[in-house]
Amino acid sequence: MTTPRPGGPAPGPHDASRQQRGRVHDRSLRRFLADSTPVAAGGRAILLQIADPVVAAGVRRHSDFARRPQQRLAHTLMFVYAVVSGTEQDAAIAAGFVNRAHAPVTGADDVERQLWVAATLFDSARRAHELFGVPVTAERAEDVLAAYAPIATTLRVPADRWPTSVAAFDGYWTEALDRLAVTDDARGVVRDLLHPRFAPLWVRAAMPLVRIVTVGMLPERLRAAYGFAWGPRERRRFQRTVALVRRVRSVLPGALLRLPGPLLLRAMRRTAARHATVR
Repeated sequence: MTTPRPGGPAPGPHDASRQQRGRVHDRSLRRFLADSTPVAAGGRAILLQIADPVVAAGVRRHSDFARRPQQRLAHTLMFVYAVVSGTEQDAAIAAGFVNRAHAPVTGADDVERQLWVAATLFDSARRAHELFGVPVTAERAEDVLAAYAPIATTLRVPADRWPTSVAAFDGYWTEALDRLAVTDDARGVVRDLLHPRFAPLWVRAAMPLVRIVTVGMLPERLRAAYGFAWGPRERRRFQRTVALVRRVRSVLPGALLRLPGPLLLRAMRRTAARHATVR
């Protein structure tokens, strides 16, 4: 008899996606999920994830952050779009990439850690809409929470572990935050992520904006644990940056706000096709 992998059996191809399809039935919710506003919180989600020491150790030892710091963010966003907004085939491709990436990493299939990773994605998306767009209504938040459930199940979290209401999620979130501890592994990843030495010029040019948004969106305790300076000057810069992003976002056409998702999915499909050709 084979021993099941931690976190329970892997979803079928693709149970998580079919679950998501059952909830995302109205057009307005699909359009909301395709909105790229949560991209602004991608750095926050990563810093929250690696504030778990086990996650930080795995990322530090098995990711090429020093040379390709933007890749982790792009892959995270690609995964979210594929599972939440993509086709069943997209979700299956994304799951395959994640499973291969996690195979050599000790603790990568730990349920508590993967639940935390999924939770950071939902909470960061919610926070991004509150800061840069329009606060999510209570009803819409419940729908988005349900739509994000396949992210957790694709990461091998049993379906019954994903909170069934925003109130339950908020309770879990508060308790999980209290258990976090920023380690040297996490600080090393942050240096590579927020101060990339080998990234393309356009990435390095955008980093001052990325840094102020990412640091400003962190919970105060974690911001201090990472050692980020955060006084009146930093707060004013953050507030000015939020106001600027809000203004820019308000004049962008909806189609443009939804463009990053299809572009990332197209890149993922091309990568999958190349891998299939090599095999």
